[in-house]
Amino acid sequence: MNISSQSLPKHVAVIMDGNGRWAKKHFFPRTSGHKAAIKNVRSAIEFAVEKNIEILTLFAFGRENWQRPKQEVATLMELFSEVLVKEIPMMQENNVKLCVVGDRSRLASDILANILQAEHATKLNTGLILNVAIDYSGQWEIVLATKKLLKAIISNQCDVEQLSEECFEKFLIDSIQTPVDLLIRTSGELRISNFMIWQLSYAELYFCQKYWPDFTKKDFQRALDDYQLRKRRFGKTDEQVKGET
Repeated sequence: MNISSQSLPKHVAVIMDGNGRWAKKHFFPRTSGHKAAIKNVRSAIEFAVEKNIEILTLFAFGRENWQRPKQEVATLMELFSEVLVKEIPMMQENNVKLCVVGDRSRLASDILANILQAEHATKLNTGLILNVAIDYSGQWEIVLATKKLLKAIISNQCDVEQLSEECFEKFLIDSIQTPVDLLIRTSGELRISNFMIWQLSYAELYFCQKYWPDFTKKDFQRALDDYQLRKRRFGKTDEQVKGET
């Protein structure tokens, strides 16, 4: 199916799930699954660029993932840090702007340095906005936004009586304020796992049985094809939506 630019999702989010189970399936250590997943990250980015998607948000490491075995967490962090710098040329070539979203307070200094290097190197790029969520959760972001809002109210920069959903959104993390149009989750799990709770409020959800390391550009295309067939009414009737087209 050929998707018209008018029907493409503006913001696609991906929960890249199933790396460990992929490794187990192939009788590899779990860390091998994460290494295999890195190749697919590049593929997903390139595909999003090819399709002129405006924002791609990848869920790399949730706050709950700190509970995993220490060696696995250490490997994930090492991979994340290395890939950030290694993929700068690819992001430059594809005009990709990188934004790392999440709590940076628990990240090691070398990882923080690589994040800053990669973000600085790509900050002037005007194509795809690539958000990589690390030590992130939707609940954490909402609490963080609420703290910012309370400070604004206390300093008289915001009137509590004028508070609205649109006003609250401005206190969310800048690069992921835009609502998600399409959420893709691999591995067959049917949940959002505390990911961008606010932004996913009206997202179309697409669940793929494949583990993330096996998720190809063709699978990404199938998700876009499926999205094109959805009727996005946002609370309106079919008749009202037809009248707007």
